[in-house]
Amino acid sequence: MIRVVAVGLDGSPESLAAADWAARESLMSDLPLRLVHVGDQQPRAYVPFAGEPVPPAGADRSVTLLRETVVRLHHRHPGLRVDTEQLAGQPVAALVGAARDAELLVLGSRDLGTTAGFLLGSVASAVIARAEQPVVLVRAGAGAEDEHLSDASGTPTQATPYRDVVVGLDLSGADDTVLGFAFAAASRRAAGLRVVHGRSGPELQDEPGAASARLFPWKAKFPGVEVIEESVIGDAGSHLADASREASLVVVGCRVRRPALGAHIGPVTAAVLRRAATPVAVVPHD
Repeated sequence: MIRVVAVGLDGSPESLAAADWAARESLMSDLPLRLVHVGDQQPRAYVPFAGEPVPPAGADRSVTLLRETVVRLHHRHPGLRVDTEQLAGQPVAALVGAARDAELLVLGSRDLGTTAGFLLGSVASAVIARAEQPVVLVRAGAGAEDEHLSDASGTPTQATPYRDVVVGLDLSGADDTVLGFAFAAASRRAAGLRVVHGRSGPELQDEPGAASARLFPWKAKFPGVEVIEESVIGDAGSHLADASREASLVVVGCRVRRPALGAHIGPVTAAVLRRAATPVAVVPHD
């Protein structure tokens, strides 16, 4: 099976931003992109590209949306391999299934403003809690230049290097899957990796060097990635959200839970998703 990057598309500005982010990631990863639209609901209003007419009332606008988005992405990203799929059923189950068959799933998330960050909807929250593959959330209005350092005049531009990738390290849990995703993302971007781990309560007595020991094999595997360790006191979620303002991507973990335990994404991940100023990758782990 060819692994793909999948993106859920509904015509909203946030889903179109997610499609554009996924296209860039597909090219960096040398993976094809799959655009999916779920269910019988009509897509939300969107701005057609290159003079594409708006379908008449009663028409299946999802077909037009998917076709139009492919044209838009091919125009912006020459060489992109992309196909489309319409999925039946409820959005959460369908998107979780799409994630299962992909390297990662990319979803749009509404933007509450420059300081408030994401608004995590019920569908995205449920998908993140159930998905077996990483899920990336992209806010409306996010642009490629926002992931790069500003130039000498202070202007965002894609001509400069990528900002650091930021990852949250949980010293009390098994984070190898999360760290592997973060190191690979930083390597693809030729970016540094900023590792943030919080200490509170009994964790203040953690053995010195525990984080470095956990990172050592990944540094050996990715020798080209410059790693910056940052130990913080208190809630790691708020520190990660603050770090997102100078990051190209934030990577956090989400424990895989049995269905009987219900949907839960954890307080640190939830805090990051509420406040992050850049795309967030949520990586499931045992």
